[in-house]
Amino acid sequence: MTEEQAPIQLELPLPFPELSGDMPLLPARMINEFQYCPRLAYLEWVQGEWAASADTVEGDHAHRRVDKPSKSFPQAEELDECETLHGRSITLSSNKLGLIAKLDLIEAEDGVVTPIDYKRGKRPHVARGAYDPERVQLCVQGMVLQEHGYRCEEGALYYVQSRERVRVVFDEALWQLTTSAINGLRLMAAGGHIPQPLLDSPKCPACSLVSICLPDEVNYLRHANIEPRPLAVMRDEALPVYVQAYKGKISKSGEELEISIDDQKVQTARLVETSQVVVMGNIYITTPCLQELMKREIPVSWHSHGGWFFGHTIGTGHKNVELRTAQYKASFDDKTCLAIARGLVRAKIHNSRVQLRRNWRSTEPVEPLLDALKNLADKSLRATDLPQLLGIEGGAAALYFGAFDKLIKKPDDSQQISFDFTTRNRRPPTDPVNALLSFAYAMLTRTWTTHLSAVGFDPYRGFYHQPRYGRPALALDLMEPFRPIIADSTVLQVINNGEVRPTDFISAAGSVNLNEGGRKRFIAAFERRLSQEITHPLFGYKVDYRRLFEIQARLFGRYLLGELPEYPNFTTR
Repeated sequence: MTEEQAPIQLELPLPFPELSGDMPLLPARMINEFQYCPRLAYLEWVQGEWAASADTVEGDHAHRRVDKPSKSFPQAEELDECETLHGRSITLSSNKLGLIAKLDLIEAEDGVVTPIDYKRGKRPHVARGAYDPERVQLCVQGMVLQEHGYRCEEGALYYVQSRERVRVVFDEALWQLTTSAINGLRLMAAGGHIPQPLLDSPKCPACSLVSICLPDEVNYLRHANIEPRPLAVMRDEALPVYVQAYKGKISKSGEELEISIDDQKVQTARLVETSQVVVMGNIYITTPCLQELMKREIPVSWHSHGGWFFGHTIGTGHKNVELRTAQYKASFDDKTCLAIARGLVRAKIHNSRVQLRRNWRSTEPVEPLLDALKNLADKSLRATDLPQLLGIEGGAAALYFGAFDKLIKKPDDSQQISFDFTTRNRRPPTDPVNALLSFAYAMLTRTWTTHLSAVGFDPYRGFYHQPRYGRPALALDLMEPFRPIIADSTVLQVINNGEVRPTDFISAAGSVNLNEGGRKRFIAAFERRLSQEITHPLFGYKVDYRRLFEIQARLFGRYLLGELPEYPNFTTR
């Protein structure tokens, strides 16, 4: 049979069963996203991811007029054919179609309605006058209008910057393209498998979710030959607000946080410039202030006056149930736990070696110590169970902290008080150096707990550190490689630069802690360290440690969800 004689294969569309129960309606915007990039639609619709960008902010600004809803718009049977009407920001849904759409503007004339969808920017000069994702989104609006009984044969896209309208006819070809996108999004969401990232696509750098999706990084780690492009994301100017004043009070005043002591205002901080609130000791936060912080997804971290991390308060939490399900499932698999723990311990020992090599101040050679640590790092990859791995980590820690005093600068004058360190101790720390280390680890734990919660993890379910009441085990896991290069590095910096002095400590009942002034200077040094830019050893672009923590957390999620063969631990050069 020749190709010309072969029968034509026709598609027989199956009607969507009317929604019932708690099945969600598909928003028209999500169908637009699916047509643009299926992975983007999955991240937003299934995993609940969202991030603002310059484009989304500009889009919100373009919609500011049409986002004011009309008081009423007549039903289809009430529409006068001789009447001309306009309706703004009208939401329509259909259980029969399983769709919901928010219409920016509806124009009714001579009994025919036309949906107008506002778009930022200028009209694109393409064959059909507009890109397919926008045309599909507009066609969904037309479908819902027709389902409600309106006569609707076409729509229009209005481009705000060029002030042009593009007519979109709801013909058979567009109808089929839209139906295919709707069915594709439903099938993808029901299947529960995230689509592969686009490969070296020009769409990715401008995408608002590029730092969440990590398309180049995932492709690179899966042995693609294309080097990752720098992350082109909005610069986050927000920083933590620390409050440690005894009996301090935090309240909300307009768009600012107001910090007061004994009802006297001492400081303010703009909410838009606040990434989190860190309270230390007996600090009171008013209910309206706490509600506003949760509404804006600004976490509150709670510490003792000495810096011990208690926990944190967030809003409703991240919607990504899929990620937490993968986390819980993997945490009950002994082989997965061991594989993750091996990599974490090896990376920690590697970074400890780097810390020793960079900061060695003794006349004794450091090479024998570095060789011993390297042997333990290699041995960690051959550990057969977690107890054996704990022994290897303990041996490495004994070597590392046994030489830690040789990293500390000693005063030239023998009469001056110096920082002395003999061995690591805690709960409570009995000397100033151990007090600084414990405080730094508590701050690093808080930082990782906040990042993991923001990404969608449960910080309390770990793989190496076993779950225990009140202990953020996953935060303790993923922070292990960063203890030497963040916490220990900050401790050495404030000591060797003279930012914290031996007189900045108080001692009581065998316990040593920083006083208020010393704690303030140490917090400033710790935050400076997190803001320091480095070149990523794998991806080659510059990134600060705050962003790096988020990247590592998201890569860990990609590993648990099966997109990466192993978790790429961060090891500095």
